[in-house]
Amino acid sequence: MSNENEYVNPEVVETRGTSPSGEPKKYWGMPENSFCMLMHLSLFAGVVVPGAGLVLPIVMWVTNKDESPVIDQHGKNILNFMISMFIYAMVSAILIIVVVGILTLIAVVVVSIVFPIIATVKANDGKYWPYPLCIRFFK
Repeated sequence: MSNENEYVNPEVVETRGTSPSGEPKKYWGMPENSFCMLMHLSLFAGVVVPGAGLVLPIVMWVTNKDESPVIDQHGKNILNFMISMFIYAMVSAILIIVVVGILTLIAVVVVSIVFPIIATVKANDGKYWPYPLCIRFFK
């Protein structure tokens, strides 16, 4: 049986959630777990405002990555996922010519909905969940 936090860098876990004074850190007025949860959930912001699903997670990560290694880890995970899904969608669009692309495009859409929801729940519980099928551009 594998540990759910096996991918977490031990240095990241040690600094989780406290400031030098020992008080819980706040990011955009939220605790670290809530902020990480919202970063994953912000992938769906494009449903409401076109383009926001691409911009909002990146802005959230860039503004706080230097303050928290946990947020940096989640942000890199999200960015890797976004780039990977874009690549898979482009390959699927090309493969539509041979009909297989229709099935792979449907799979990409389903994965793009289900995986961020799973990562959101895990982040809210204080756990790091690396997206499966994700190409690691940022480590």
